[in-house]
Amino acid sequence: MTAHPPVAGVNSLGFDKPPAQTRVVVAMSGGVDSSVVAAKLAQEGYDVIGVTLQLYDHGAALAKKGACCAGQDIHDARRVAERIGFPHYVLDYENKFRESVIDEFADAYLAGATPVPCIRCNERVKFRDLLETARDLDADCMATGHYIQRRMGPEGAELHMAADATRDQSYFLFSTTQEQLDFLRFPLGHLASKDETRALASRYGLSVADKPDSQDICFVPNGNYAAVIEKLRPGAADPGEIVDVDGNVLGQHQGVIHYTIGQRRGLGIGGLGDPLYVVRLDPVARQVIVGPREALSTRIVPVAEVNWIGPGAFQDGPREIMVRIRSTRPPRAAILRPAGPHSAEVELLDPEEGVSSGQACVFYETGGTRVLGGGWIQARR
Repeated sequence: MTAHPPVAGVNSLGFDKPPAQTRVVVAMSGGVDSSVVAAKLAQEGYDVIGVTLQLYDHGAALAKKGACCAGQDIHDARRVAERIGFPHYVLDYENKFRESVIDEFADAYLAGATPVPCIRCNERVKFRDLLETARDLDADCMATGHYIQRRMGPEGAELHMAADATRDQSYFLFSTTQEQLDFLRFPLGHLASKDETRALASRYGLSVADKPDSQDICFVPNGNYAAVIEKLRPGAADPGEIVDVDGNVLGQHQGVIHYTIGQRRGLGIGGLGDPLYVVRLDPVARQVIVGPREALSTRIVPVAEVNWIGPGAFQDGPREIMVRIRSTRPPRAAILRPAGPHSAEVELLDPEEGVSSGQACVFYETGGTRVLGGGWIQARR
């Protein structure tokens, strides 16, 4: 289960006792990854309990096959548990999810940010509330199907990028605390490819072996953010002006929520010479501000709510690190300058385009795979 051979007497999850005496709660989304984790641990003899969260109302407006919390996924998780032979529970976390994730997502979007609700879900629901439930069930640890590695270092458990860079989910798990990391396990992080995971699913005879990966945020069907925001916050699509960086009105828009930083297509202001991009959103003035591509370049990135799980104290001073400011972009060199107990200024050695408030800025060690933490990008003042 781990990338390294276990120490004599220590099982594959790091406990000095037989698997049968080691209870592990597996967070099961109904997808192939978490299903394989549960099946593999059960086959190895661990005392497995599967738990699936119902996170939102599965009404016709939001139900979507392939989303991580749709009704079909709960059914799929239950079938896996029945086939392998371990208990499975469905917990109604709908209110927690709305309060902790959906409401903030809507408000952040209306404020002109580009939120990442999957990170908040991990931070505030799965790794907080569900983890406490696992403790209440007297579990020794909780396992998930995330592609990220937990390794033991000289000072305790460390978080590292997945072996398969194309599947790495470290960007979405930067807010994991040291206490949570001590309790969590990620049995798939060392696998070389998703094909290995699907091969294991086939070996265990799981019905989800060929189930497609979910691509969308679970409560945003077909990636239509604006439709969800309009439903949650009526009046959010009020029209306004499209202006250039000098304040000149270039056109009209049908709601700030329909635009994102860096957007070029679909602005409806063609024929004005050089291409224009969305460089800023002002929801108070209901303005979409556009400018030339160079106006998108950012070198200084303010970051708040910093979670530090690297060596030493966060406020030990400036340090050279690597940072990722979008999940789809590779880490890049930067200097991290602490500005308070949980805030910092990140200086990118090479400017980056399309840095957006509400996104995460994740810290990595230079020349290695360790995740040092991260924070939330703030709007420049």
